[in-house]
Amino acid sequence: MPTALIIDDEPNIRRMVGALLATQGYDVREAPDGASGVAAAVQGDPDVVLLDLMMPGAMDGMATLEALRAKLPDLPVIMMSGRAGLADAVRATQLGAHNFLEKPLTPEGVLLSLASALELRRARRETEALRADLGLSGEMVGASAIMQRLREVIARVAPTDSRVLISGESGTGKELVAAAIHSGSPRRDRPFVRVNCAASPRDLVASEMFGHERGASTGAAERRIGRFELAHTGTLLLDEVGDLGPEAQAKLLRAIEAKEIERLGGSKPIPVDVRIIAATNKALQKAAREGSFREDLLFRLNVIPIDVPPLRERPGDIPALIAHFATLFRVRTGRAMPDWSPDAVAQLQRHPWPGNVRELANIVERLVILHPGQRITTREVAQVLPGAGDMPGRVPELPAPGQLEAPLSELLDEYERLLIMRALGVAGGNIAEAARRLKTDRPNLYRRMKRLGIAGDPSVNVM
Repeated sequence: MPTALIIDDEPNIRRMVGALLATQGYDVREAPDGASGVAAAVQGDPDVVLLDLMMPGAMDGMATLEALRAKLPDLPVIMMSGRAGLADAVRATQLGAHNFLEKPLTPEGVLLSLASALELRRARRETEALRADLGLSGEMVGASAIMQRLREVIARVAPTDSRVLISGESGTGKELVAAAIHSGSPRRDRPFVRVNCAASPRDLVASEMFGHERGASTGAAERRIGRFELAHTGTLLLDEVGDLGPEAQAKLLRAIEAKEIERLGGSKPIPVDVRIIAATNKALQKAAREGSFREDLLFRLNVIPIDVPPLRERPGDIPALIAHFATLFRVRTGRAMPDWSPDAVAQLQRHPWPGNVRELANIVERLVILHPGQRITTREVAQVLPGAGDMPGRVPELPAPGQLEAPLSELLDEYERLLIMRALGVAGGNIAEAARRLKTDRPNLYRRMKRLGIAGDPSVNVM
């Protein structure tokens, strides 16, 4: 039986709409004002809310809608009003209202809107269940004070359309924060598109973001739609934005200011409606002072700054993260859950985690695979936990003499693979950081990884 909460200061409206819904099998609950309505929603977790726009008191309909979106971002809210204008309807939609009904209400309109809202909620729950089964739930794990503050900031920022700049070290979960902002925004049912500004050569980043027309450059055999167009009406995440070159920075600045883009080789402006979230592990303020990053672009991206804490600043969250990752990898691999000794967990809490959450996930996955159903002690942790001197300075162990009876090319490939895998492990899976440690550039490391069959750009959707 679906539950509907009616928030309206008019008793007659609550009574008539409630009677209609009761005949259709709804469990109906009521609230006479915004404050009690929000409290009832938080306590009762209804499936849908019918909310009046014009209510007296400190919380009118818009304020109540904002509070509901902040506390229950996935709850469908249908606005009702007999004196609303187009501007009110637009603002309510921007704040995340599912629909806007004009009074006097009609039974058909109410029931149709409710059915649509319930279908949306069902689809969202099924999607979340599927993503959880696949290990893609994107849950932000951790109850530390610093994580609570981060969640509060996300809840305040998400319902707006403001640009956000997420800063933090590699592996802290910046992409997850961006996804959480998108999921809590009015654009949550629209595309969420990511472009890695560091993964492509600098002369191809503009094509990746804005697309190109056929024949625009050598190798452009077909028209390509860029990430801006793919993200139209949704959210665009510019990951590692600090790696953009001067030309791409200028094009990005123009796209933000004009709200339109041009494909490379094209002459027709294309309007785009995207919310831009940028992420970086670089100090962009310093880069702007040094002239390597445009100051005017930084001003436009850095409307709302969010700093993601490194894992070493929240060691109290590590036990919960270990349990979460162990469960996630058990589902993926089907292997039995290991038993973690308190000393092993404490040892993981003392580690500095230069690769942050991504590095922790890699270590937990390795232990789950190597020791399924066994007890994990400090001995097992020490065998897989990289020491302070592993990279750089030391090199992987040479093959044993009995393993030298193989073609030199195979031995060199295996040695190179071991070097790259160790660098990726210490860098928490971040390819840019691994390339820096190996004293090479990203494109060269990508090519070597592809040749050696090493999976690139591993990501962990959790903090």
